[in-house]
Amino acid sequence: MKKILAALVAFAALTAAAPALGADLGARPYSKQAPVYMPQVPIWTGFYLGGHLGGAFSGSNNFNGAVLSDSSTRLLGGVQAGLDWQFAPNWVLGTEGQYSWLGKSNLTATFPGGYVYTNDQRGLGSITARIGYTWGFGLLYVKGGYAYSDNSERVTLAGAPIPFLLHGNHSNGYTVGAGVEYMFAPNWAVKGEYMYYDFGSTRFVTPAALAPFGSFHTEDHTLKLGVNYRFNFASPVVARY
Repeated sequence: MKKILAALVAFAALTAAAPALGADLGARPYSKQAPVYMPQVPIWTGFYLGGHLGGAFSGSNNFNGAVLSDSSTRLLGGVQAGLDWQFAPNWVLGTEGQYSWLGKSNLTATFPGGYVYTNDQRGLGSITARIGYTWGFGLLYVKGGYAYSDNSERVTLAGAPIPFLLHGNHSNGYTVGAGVEYMFAPNWAVKGEYMYYDFGSTRFVTPAALAPFGSFHTEDHTLKLGVNYRFNFASPVVARY
């Protein structure tokens, strides 16, 4: 009986001492490595090519009441190419060239005496700089620069073409705009954009009968939806395990 009691006491003593022995041995190491997060890389830096569709709206202009434009809406489609540089974690600087072909829409002014002026604006081009703010895969930007209007103009009298001369070149002007772009897949981005084009004022030098009617101003507004393929210099990396 004494031997049994002694064995029980020894077993109880070992059981009580087990936690202390475990503490002396130290905690068991955790084998899984914690994730190491990498800093954001400049995913917007690089060249891109793309296309767009949308609509163009001409400003309402007149020669002292002789209507030149009825603000008619025209379809447009075109291409763009550019280069961006993400020079800070959230800022992007770039340049872009763009050309849009316009749907058929002759803007016409009819004058007393039977003179008719017609302007078939066939396209709009631009070379712009842009700066944007990015929050990862999204980019909000503003842009501005040189604009070109591809015009085909004529003057007729009683239906017959006659020579004419305009003072001031309303094919060259400026443009400003804003838009948003989103990278929805590796190297692919969609965008929506508004642009305002201003080509200044011009007036007739000849024929003499049209000179007294004063000058007219040429401007356009466009809305575009587009897609870009981006040749990024870096790929987005979020985390490594």
